[in-house]
Amino acid sequence: MAVAAILIKLDDGGPAVFRQKRPGKDGKIFEVYKFRTMSVKTEDENGRALSDMERMTKIGSILRKTSIDELPQFVNVLKGEMSFIGPRPLLCEYLELYSPEQARRHEVRPGISGWAQVNGRNAITWEEKFNYDVYYVENISLFLDVKILFKTVKNIFARADINCSEENTMEKFKGTVKKGR
Repeated sequence: MAVAAILIKLDDGGPAVFRQKRPGKDGKIFEVYKFRTMSVKTEDENGRALSDMERMTKIGSILRKTSIDELPQFVNVLKGEMSFIGPRPLLCEYLELYSPEQARRHEVRPGISGWAQVNGRNAITWEEKFNYDVYYVENISLFLDVKILFKTVKNIFARADINCSEENTMEKFKGTVKKGR
């Protein structure tokens, strides 16, 4: 881990560990840790916002493809803020956008990997992701956790569903469109 941290630090001078506030169990806010995979620079010289893929560093791309960027989250697990398996912690700004059903994802601790992660990760829609999260909440068991663990290892080696497109790692969640609107 120390070698990866040094390489990221040398890439653009920003901090090696990315820290961000995220909602956990019962929506309680905590600080999640990850190895930083993107440049701290968010705009080009003309002021144009850079896409996620334009901000991705060379080392960051490798860290993401191998899921090594997630390793600092073991600190969150040790602190009791996260679990190994559970819905991935998303951005705080999404809290007000969840439907009551989607908000059920916060009935359990967030995880380093989860049911949505192993069933499409960033290649599925937000609605599909939330459906998988709620399925996990309703069906939590040792058997399901072990199944997710094995599928996680398989997906890491297959490098499956890391980004949703050539431009973005994952589109921002803007809320669920209600039928009839």
